[in-house]
Amino acid sequence: MIPLTRLSGSVFALNADLIERIDSTPDTVITLVDGKKYVVAEPLREVMSAILRHRAEVVALSSHIQVDDLRLPRDPHDPHGTHDAPGQQVLASLLDLHQSRPALSVVEPDEATERAATLAEEASPR
Repeated sequence: MIPLTRLSGSVFALNADLIERIDSTPDTVITLVDGKKYVVAEPLREVMSAILRHRAEVVALSSHIQVDDLRLPRDPHDPHGTHDAPGQQVLASLLDLHQSRPALSVVEPDEATERAATLAEEASPR
């Protein structure tokens, strides 16, 4: 989820995975895959930067998850005892919201990288 600001000033979080496109008309209009539109105060490049930071955070956090070490917590309300099924993968560490998370930082691209991205965008067919 990325934080955005409506033109009225209220802040909301948007699921970045549902964004189909972002238009700058001059207001920034975000269109979701279901056709719903949001007009936000942030400029297009700021929204794109927030999406990139969010996705980088997801990738960075995924490198800290050890699949072999995961266990599902026991469910005291499970009448069938399926929590003891053999070979069950454990997900308890994913469910622990109090565990510390690594600090993340975004490195701003240098001018050459930014210029290359601009050239690639201009060269791509629309």
